[in-house]
Amino acid sequence: MSTPPEQLIVIGGGLAGCEAAWQAAKLGRRVLLYEMKPRVYSPAHHSPLLAELVCSNSLRSDAVSSAVGLLKQEMRLMESLILTAAEQTRVPAGKALAVDREKFARFITDKIEADIFITIVREEVRKLPSPGLEPSTIILATGPLTAEPLAESLGRLTGKEHLAFYDAIAPIVEAESLNRDIIFQASRYDDGPGDYLNCPMDKAQYGNFITELAGAQKVEPRSFEEQKYFEGCLPIEVMLERGPETLRYGPMKPVGLIDPRTGRESYAVVQLRQENKEGTHYNMVGFQTKLTYSEQKRIFRMIPGMKQAEFTRLGSIHRNTFVCGPEILLPSLQLKSRPDLLLAGQISGVEGYVESTAIGLLAGINGARLISGEKPLIPPPETALGALITHLTATDPKRFQPSNINFGLFPKLGQKTPKKLRGAKYAERALYAMQKWQAEIKSRQV
Repeated sequence: MSTPPEQLIVIGGGLAGCEAAWQAAKLGRRVLLYEMKPRVYSPAHHSPLLAELVCSNSLRSDAVSSAVGLLKQEMRLMESLILTAAEQTRVPAGKALAVDREKFARFITDKIEADIFITIVREEVRKLPSPGLEPSTIILATGPLTAEPLAESLGRLTGKEHLAFYDAIAPIVEAESLNRDIIFQASRYDDGPGDYLNCPMDKAQYGNFITELAGAQKVEPRSFEEQKYFEGCLPIEVMLERGPETLRYGPMKPVGLIDPRTGRESYAVVQLRQENKEGTHYNMVGFQTKLTYSEQKRIFRMIPGMKQAEFTRLGSIHRNTFVCGPEILLPSLQLKSRPDLLLAGQISGVEGYVESTAIGLLAGINGARLISGEKPLIPPPETALGALITHLTATDPKRFQPSNINFGLFPKLGQKTPKKLRGAKYAERALYAMQKWQAEIKSRQV
């Protein structure tokens, strides 16, 4: 691998890598974007397109009073490619921002391929370039499924053994195979038909379902794999191990979902979210699983309205690789031991599509600034992006775990605020700080 000093290397063509390349190209920097597909595929990837979504098709809440909605709004202010793609390919999902995953990936791929400042190199990078021998700035954005040789190369560089936990993905079902005489359409607490399909269960059906789920055959981890799940994305069978009512207070929560045919809430509900614009496929919300494929088909067809369900994708588990950010990262996302190398996306220690993209956005800007001899940027801690950076770099290393954005990561509000108003207050403060920060950056460029 060889590149001129003014050219930025981005390794990984997922959400973070594409966002990083796009942001650097916007600043007029030339980018080499390395993507191993289609020559090599990870266990969870199947498409040659860039920015392939392997788990849910949802980017979660779009309400600016939520932490993730606020983060998205900040990214819009910074002209995020990924959010532009999401807006162009969104599908109905109530108050959430969900996308048609095929159109989403195609939109991003087309934009990256058409950019005159970005060159895509379709080959696998198996080790990090040596510093000095190949002068450049590098962004590593290989995501949670970083191939073992490259992960080992990073581990040798940082002097820390990389960590791993396991993330489970939910099944997708064909819409035509669902029984709409049983399933009703509604969004939680909303009037009207709503955007979700809901499979209602009575107490007996729920009891039978969890009994079969508890005894179902699971995919056993290999001898070298330590099972370590992210709390925000637990497999349903792991949740069930915590008690028989856990699912009813989690992904099968019936609260706020009124069956228009009965006028009542069911004992439990399985929700299905539209997966594509045509409405031909639906995602089983919150139904991440490590059950064997045959057991998934058997047990999920027990759900009312899904007796004849045909699955276009079944659930599976995959390894997520990440570093202990507080030990090795600067707030600029540069490695302390090697400032020409930045980390972006989930490998840095964030969790979620939006969070990974946001870190890629900042890494792309800072990578572009570094190759021009400018100081990297660090967002204000009051912003959602700044709160993520604080989590990655200032958390007690002994307690560090990957995290989604949440208001617990933000500096506390200066005044006592009722709980129902706190989200709006956090958002007001964050957006003011973000706009002021951007204005200061622009004034220094004049």
